Amino acid sequence: MEGVLVGCGQITWSRGTPREQVLKEIAQAGYEGAPAGPRRNASAEETVEIYALHGLKPAPGYLGANFWSEDQREQILERARQLARFAHQVGCTELYVAAGGFDYVNSSGQTRSQLAGHVSPEDALSDAEYEQFARVLNEAGKITLEENVRSCFHNHVGSVIETREEIDRLFSMVDRDLVFQGPDIGHLAWGGADVVEFCRDYAESIKTMHLKDINPRVLEEGREHKWDYRTFSENGIFAEIGEGFVDFPAIFDILKDAGFRGWAIVEIDVTQKPTALESAIISRNYLKSIGI
Repeated sequence: MEGVLVGCGQITWSRGTPREQVLKEIAQAGYEGAPAGPRRNASAEETVEIYALHGLKPAPGYLGANFWSEDQREQILERARQLARFAHQVGCTELYVAAGGFDYVNSSGQTRSQLAGHVSPEDALSDAEYEQFARVLNEAGKITLEENVRSCFHNHVGSVIETREEIDRLFSMVDRDLVFQGPDIGHLAWGGADVVEFCRDYAESIKTMHLKDINPRVLEEGREHKWDYRTFSENGIFAEIGEGFVDFPAIFDILKDAGFRGWAIVEIDVTQKPTALESAIISRNYLKSIGI
């Protein structure tokens, strides 16, 4: 599909794996890039050079924050400014912006991490928290656009914005000239959304995305037993692209019709395959088989 850059997230590799090895294996698996963020020991220019040594480009980075917390506003906006400047310097035009809140406690006394994959309307943020979230997200979007970088909202199971209803409510409140969509396709499916319908409804707003597939057997079992996030993950909720139930051909048909051009980043948080490299190759080969 013309105009799509396919990247791979480093999260699949275990902590402690040397950065050089991770980048080498991402390139070996056939990807064009990997997410990049500021590092103490490397400038933006040096980051570009390190990636280029492996034939890779820097892909959009990530800002996760408690946007609904008034006392964190200044810190969030300063971080958005720093990340947007870095993104611009390494040649990225998008930044993922996401809600935190795994430890957010609802009225029942449970955290959002405990409620992962089986959230009810009663578990949502308050009206005031939604308003604060949208307000700060708009401010962050304005700041990043000053660096020609679009803030793309990124949903996540276990965070305070997980379900289709929560995403829709937030997007009814933001300025869509300032805030765009950067969905995680797997987390949408895990959270209960019709992913094809979501992509159709938000096609014009989607500027980048994370790709992962979902194991339907694990999803059904976890919902039945009301597992928490960690239990879902340990039992294999994440599947390589093409090995779960997400309809990727339909998604890319919609995005193609909408003129999508940008990064699609494979991100298998936890793999059941023997190695991260094998996982990365399986997903890349499937995407090639459907013309991506």
